[in-house]
Amino acid sequence: MDDSDDDIPIASLSAKLPPKPVAPVKPPPAPTAAAKVKVKKETVPIAKVDVSNMTEEERKAHKKKLKAIRDFHKHGKVEKKKKKKRSASDDVFEKKKAPKPKKPKTETKKGPKVAKTLDKTQRIAQAMKAFLWWEAPKVPEGAQWLTMEHGGVFFPESYVPHGVKMNYNGKPVDLTPEQEECATFFAAVDPNGMHLGNPKTKKIFINNFFTDFKELLGKGHVIKDFAKCDFTPITRHLDEQKMVRKAITDGERKANKVVKDEINFRHGYAIVDGHIEKVGNYNMEPPGTFRGRGEHPKMGKVKQRVMPEQVFMNFSVEAPPPICDMPGHAWGEVRHDPYVQWLGNWKENINFQDKYMQLAAMSSFKGKSDRSKYNKAARLCGNIEKIRSDIRKNLKSNDKAVRQLATAMWVIDRLALRVGGEKDTDEEADTVGCCSLRVEHMTFNPNKEEGSKEIELEFLGKDSMLFKQTIDFGSELYNENNGMGEQVYKNFQDFTKGKKTTDDIFETLTPTILNQHLGQLMPGLSAKVFRTYNASITLQNELAKKVESPAWNTLTVSQKVTNYNDANRIVAILCNHQRSVSKAQETQLDNMGNKLKTLQDQKKVLKKILKILQDKDRPNSIIPLKQSEADLKAGVDKALADAKRMKEEAKTDEEKIEATKKDLKAKEMRKDLGNSKFSQAHLWDKIPSESQVASRIKNWTEKISKMSLDLKNREDNKEVSLGTSKINYMDPRISVAFCKENEVPIERIFSKTLRDKFNWAMSVEPVWKFNYEIGLEG
Repeated sequence: MDDSDDDIPIASLSAKLPPKPVAPVKPPPAPTAAAKVKVKKETVPIAKVDVSNMTEEERKAHKKKLKAIRDFHKHGKVEKKKKKKRSASDDVFEKKKAPKPKKPKTETKKGPKVAKTLDKTQRIAQAMKAFLWWEAPKVPEGAQWLTMEHGGVFFPESYVPHGVKMNYNGKPVDLTPEQEECATFFAAVDPNGMHLGNPKTKKIFINNFFTDFKELLGKGHVIKDFAKCDFTPITRHLDEQKMVRKAITDGERKANKVVKDEINFRHGYAIVDGHIEKVGNYNMEPPGTFRGRGEHPKMGKVKQRVMPEQVFMNFSVEAPPPICDMPGHAWGEVRHDPYVQWLGNWKENINFQDKYMQLAAMSSFKGKSDRSKYNKAARLCGNIEKIRSDIRKNLKSNDKAVRQLATAMWVIDRLALRVGGEKDTDEEADTVGCCSLRVEHMTFNPNKEEGSKEIELEFLGKDSMLFKQTIDFGSELYNENNGMGEQVYKNFQDFTKGKKTTDDIFETLTPTILNQHLGQLMPGLSAKVFRTYNASITLQNELAKKVESPAWNTLTVSQKVTNYNDANRIVAILCNHQRSVSKAQETQLDNMGNKLKTLQDQKKVLKKILKILQDKDRPNSIIPLKQSEADLKAGVDKALADAKRMKEEAKTDEEKIEATKKDLKAKEMRKDLGNSKFSQAHLWDKIPSESQVASRIKNWTEKISKMSLDLKNREDNKEVSLGTSKINYMDPRISVAFCKENEVPIERIFSKTLRDKFNWAMSVEPVWKFNYEIGLEG
């Protein structure tokens, strides 16, 4: 049937049917009964039907009726489809019908997916990542840049007097804004902290502060004796202001972020040779009390406010000058020097040292410097045997100066000590290196054992960190492969004989003489290159030992990371990279220990539950179930909502302080809720099945194993600074290659900051090695 006939009226269709046969012109015979029936069927009138107003179902029925009429006129009966008889072979060879395609899902109201929109900070970050400085054209020899443009230094706000008076001899004292600001500096120092909490440093801190404070007060001022000064009212005011600031609302926090972002966009980036770079320290250091490290002789002195007139700015000639954002002031000097890296320069008033505004650690300047440093250390791989041979020969020299030089080089190579140098202990802390070792820093045979060749070294190293190690110069470690440890021990005995405790051990040696000699052995070689070489080669060797162990391939990622940290710790100990354990760190370790104990107790409970379920004679009713926390959660939600409302409604400082107290209490409740959830995390709301309990026991075993490993790792590393060697001494390419070869995510080894800093190292192959060939790359 032609589809074009679907909507044609039945009367019109009848006109298209074949014509009836015409009978001869003679009287027709008398019709039979069958003929009568046939004639009757053929002469059934076909009515005209209008299909334009029919429904879809009616149209289908109408088409079916048309087909029946056509079949009747053609065949005298309505045709029916005959079913084909199937054989067994048909089932075998018949192709399966293709499944009907699924109807596409109707589009949701959300519409098509839209690409994520990046904010300004994210766009800048992507632009910085897109610049691969190691593939960019090189600048002329000696130059650091061709064009440089930046926004200059951002100065802290001027001091706003609070009007709270300190007491002297029990009475309030009037102070000028400058004097009040200075008193506030001291009031802000924690009385139980590392400076005022330590009796040794407290005396230094107070004496230095009061000297500067009296100079600011003037000769005729009533304040004469520090013992009569009481800064408590100002301290109380500062504590209240902290509470007020904590009452900040979400709206205020967003507004502050907008202001902070605007400052960052204006001062936090520089355009160097046409690409964008991040600036490291654009905020000028605010005034305050100088803290220093260790027992610094100048701690407590007052750092003065730096003004724009003290600052030199450096940028290219064609670049617009940075705008000084302090009204009524201007830069002290403007320079256009492409042979230095700094953007700004000034002197501080404590140690009269130069301070610099520079690009961030992730910048191309720092990246080039880092790669050059590590390649130079790698070049030492091909020269180390020649240098050590020179040391071994000179350790037995008859010339004392030559012997002292060789002994110092042995100490720098094997013990990774810094060079050190003479210092004015009235101006800076008495920190010590190899060349400045004194007799008092050495204790021979500290354990009083006969025949011992041990020496205990104890002194303050860089940043006043204590170096205290007992070195056994007679051990295999320092004597194998002609290591000459025993000869070094004899030299130290000779160098200290007949000297006072305050005398230098290497009296014929200075850092200049030592570094000049190192430069003759290898161009560019210095004691710092030795430390970088020793740190890098030690890490590579220690990791190789870990990977070669038989069970290495069975370890999890967490276990591999722990092994990496063990190797890192060996390097940190070698380089004396220590850190003080803070109260927060101790608290964190205690909390982890308590959580681990809870998990272990919960596992015991789970095992008891499993036994109860397996023992059909014991009732399941004795199995502990999880208690509802709905009421506690509702109370926490209400407390948090009330605190948020109080913050938004607070107008005065008193109301803000109350809102902060309410917020702190609500957060403590939330912490208790978290502890409650953790304490019954192993239980169920209803009686569990044996398989459920067995599965949870397995999960708890994995949790305990992971937390035990994490806790041990933190305990082992709490007094060792792993980060210092990662940032400054261990070639990052060793760590990247290790991660790639052993399928350890680099995020588990390097933080985002380090990944950005060492972006140039991320493309190395898994088989990369720290060796002499790498050093030839320059």
